[in-house]
Amino acid sequence: MTAHSAPSGAPRSRRERPAKPALTRAGIVAAAVEIMRAEGLGKVTMRRLAKELDTGPASLYVYVRNTAELHAAILDELLGAVEAAPVDGDWRERIEQVLTSYTGVLFRHRGLAKAALVARPRGEHYLRLIETLLALLDEGGVPPGQAAWGVDLLLQYATATAAEHAPGDRDAEVARGEWDAAARALRGASEQTHPHVAGLAAQLLSGRPEARISWGFRALINGILHTPLPDDGESGTGR
Repeated sequence: MTAHSAPSGAPRSRRERPAKPALTRAGIVAAAVEIMRAEGLGKVTMRRLAKELDTGPASLYVYVRNTAELHAAILDELLGAVEAAPVDGDWRERIEQVLTSYTGVLFRHRGLAKAALVARPRGEHYLRLIETLLALLDEGGVPPGQAAWGVDLLLQYATATAAEHAPGDRDAEVARGEWDAAARALRGASEQTHPHVAGLAAQLLSGRPEARISWGFRALINGILHTPLPDDGESGTGR
């Protein structure tokens, strides 16, 4: 060993370490998305993210206030994958295609759909989605107030549908067992005590998921078109 070499295992000076890239909100969100893809949304915490970025949790709060805001930012980032509305075709069908793409984005990422039920994204991708839906409703002649309330209703339905069917933390066999138990309860309903359930058990369980989702979108769109707001609806401040 020469006089100028450091012994093996000796701590390195901070000056010899490569500089860490500066923190940015975009970089933080990108790292959070990668954790979510690999480990699921439940693992995306400020502490886990700080470890991934080799920093302290306190440093992240400068850019993201809390985990809820972080999850909302992840959702907005992934909404960039929602397909644009087709240029041609009936406006109802084009709305359905956009919402089907939105549902698919949520479905593909474990835990994201359930978080989206309460998340409040406000980024560019979310605004683009809202603008697209409002423009299509306007094209179909939906009055502005009904369109504004209707977008919220459409996204609630799409999000809840994705949350119900998306893969989650539960074992697939457990989830299937729960569904089978619910189906047996419907089929076994008594005609004396639950005549409507007994009479419609087959229909309650019928249809492919894709067909039921499509029917739900069409029912909502038609309802939004033909259901005026209450008299004071225009003056509401929203949630």
